[in-house]
Amino acid sequence: LERLADFRSSIVELAPGTSTDAPATSAIDAAAEQLRRGGYRVERYDARGTLSVSAERGYVRETGNLVFHTALIGVLVAVGVGGGFTYTGQGVIIEGGTFVNTLLDYTSFNPGRFVDEETLTPYSLTLDDFSVTYQPSGEQGAGQAGDFIAHLTTQLAGESPQKGEVRVNHPLDMAGDRVYLMGNGYAPTITIRNAAGDVVFSESVPFLAQDTNMTSLGVIKVPDGMPEQLGLVGFFYPTQAPLTTGAFASAYPALINPVISLDVYEGDLGIDDGTPRSVYALATSDMTQLTGRKIDVKSLELAPGETADLPNGLGTITFENESPAGAEGYEQSVKRFVSLSIHRDAAATWVLAFAVLAVLGLLAALFIPRRRLWVKVTPDGHTLRIEYAGLARGEDPALGVA
Repeated sequence: LERLADFRSSIVELAPGTSTDAPATSAIDAAAEQLRRGGYRVERYDARGTLSVSAERGYVRETGNLVFHTALIGVLVAVGVGGGFTYTGQGVIIEGGTFVNTLLDYTSFNPGRFVDEETLTPYSLTLDDFSVTYQPSGEQGAGQAGDFIAHLTTQLAGESPQKGEVRVNHPLDMAGDRVYLMGNGYAPTITIRNAAGDVVFSESVPFLAQDTNMTSLGVIKVPDGMPEQLGLVGFFYPTQAPLTTGAFASAYPALINPVISLDVYEGDLGIDDGTPRSVYALATSDMTQLTGRKIDVKSLELAPGETADLPNGLGTITFENESPAGAEGYEQSVKRFVSLSIHRDAAATWVLAFAVLAVLGLLAALFIPRRRLWVKVTPDGHTLRIEYAGLARGEDPALGVA
């Protein structure tokens, strides 16, 4: 035992003539009992008058090591297999509009290998209202958004409608999908009539924000009803303000002085040949520009409720005012839209379970000591020599006090 990492010994004097058998047995019994209470596995040995006890603990450390590595494999398998059943998609909903969980309503959709796009869980999301608060002008952080809330009506197939909310970092759980709020903006309602007064376009068009003050870019495409296809591209300014260059920008994100400016193009929109085109971009290579700085013709500028004539007598365009009758100001003159990300992660539960097992296994492997202890009692005349020794697997600073 003297050659082990931690060793010490002591001599116990006995009264002359006292037998050493009973004290030696008592000492070994006490040592064995104390070690058992400490969680050790104990084995006792009696040989040639020498009594000893061997104790060992720390098998959980080895078990933790096995659990840790097995759980890591489980995480990899869960991610690999579960990724095939996972999908992520994005959709846009304008106030009053409804998104249905079908492929047609997604603006983009990225399915896993095993996702059947024809059997998505049927449910709908209706955007009742989008509320946002901004820091008032003149205060520190003016124009910064305080909170975004998309108020939704949700409905699963065959069930009653329910109310729900989606906030930033607070997704909505829907039939195993998680619905995240990714963005928002304004969707002015535009009505276009041809020269005969017939309505050829009337929709709320999402304009994508370009800065923190919600200066927004949008595109309108009119494929039918005009002598030639019509395209309009322009900016929406919630609070229009002039720049030193003569251009405009929005000075505040709320609707204080909303104005929309549009440049008009006439020609081929490039959508008749079946080539996919982004609804947020206008290909003008095969079109003739009718308004704009480039041709020194003033762009169309409209406030809510105003109507302007299209160039070349093509008809009229109206920026509809969505405010309730009798309302003052522009607070509700333009609809809002939200961009939602819908994510289904079939492996999340399994990954979490294996990750927890891996952490528990790692903690056990790191912090549960693996050690062996020995106590040996050797009678020598009227004395008892008691020896203590310990051996640890790896570093164990607490071995000396074990």
